[in-house]
Amino acid sequence: MLFKNLSNIAEIERRDSRSITAENPTGERGKGGMASGELGPGRKGKAFLDLEPGLETVIADIHGMGVINHIWITVQDSSPKGEFVLRDLVLRMYWDDSPIPSVETPLGDFFCCGFSAKCQVNSLPIVVAPYGGFNSFFPMPFKKRARITIENQHGGLIHAFFYTVNYALLDSLPENIGYFHAQWRRTKYSSLKEDHVILDGINGEGQYVGTYLAWSALERYWWGEGEVKMFIDDDEEFPTICGTGVEDYVGGAWGFFEKDEYGKASRNETTYCTPYMGYPYNCHHSGTVSIYGYDAVPMHGLYRWHIVDPVYFKNRIKVTIQQIGHNGDHLFERADDVASVAYWYQKNINQNLPKLLDREQRLPR
Repeated sequence: MLFKNLSNIAEIERRDSRSITAENPTGERGKGGMASGELGPGRKGKAFLDLEPGLETVIADIHGMGVINHIWITVQDSSPKGEFVLRDLVLRMYWDDSPIPSVETPLGDFFCCGFSAKCQVNSLPIVVAPYGGFNSFFPMPFKKRARITIENQHGGLIHAFFYTVNYALLDSLPENIGYFHAQWRRTKYSSLKEDHVILDGINGEGQYVGTYLAWSALERYWWGEGEVKMFIDDDEEFPTICGTGVEDYVGGAWGFFEKDEYGKASRNETTYCTPYMGYPYNCHHSGTVSIYGYDAVPMHGLYRWHIVDPVYFKNRIKVTIQQIGHNGDHLFERADDVASVAYWYQKNINQNLPKLLDREQRLPR
């Protein structure tokens, strides 16, 4: 079995386990913990890197055939001036010899921490542990090479970037294996009836496996009536898969508002995390809060993993989400600020990703 879980963990296989860190950047056998620090050789000599401004730093460059099983990263959440940096750091992953990254997303958003705000996430493929320990368990196979980089677009030195990339070198991969992809998009200034595009421009066979949403509600009242739509293969005007609301898509209901014994709803939504879906983050600025919405700008982080129910496509997929609200009386069209990360696998390496927005256009409100 290529990927381990509890059902097959006792099966012994011949693999070459490796790990890349700042102290062993090549992952070579017997080369971990060699750096010398204030406590001497092999005593925490080089635990992190400093990221120079404007540079794309290679944190892993693996040659051969294998699979990345786990990535752990942490970084200080702000610069010495107190400026948040999680959207200033761009995570990229290149498979085989492709010059185009299959993963290109702000660091925080990839780990379900949009808005440059850390939050705890307890899910199966993504875990964010206190305080800002970013973990990915998405399996990432490669046939000839895997290269992971971090670009510091902050404008100043980012001190103390810690990371570990755990992987295994293999002799073979299944013929039907897919390459891991992730893409970040943002609709910062919407027009009414303009659906946010989560994913588009895909050519090839694969399966869609997850969505992260960083939603800034710019208008009053409940913001989450929009439907997630998945246009598969030859779908044109109408999709094959269509949801019933944002909170429904991530497994919640009725606006995430819990009620007390008297049937009165709480003033704020209830956050939660589960293995496959969750609503780990909300932030309400000062303002009047009611059951139907807000007079200030609230921010919401949500995820949905299609792991047991992947969405399969043979040659094309497009994923969108509507911006529709409810004021307690009727539905209405909204114009919010929506950012997203799409996660998927496809047999070929995608060559049609849109250009990542520049730093100024990525900054949270």
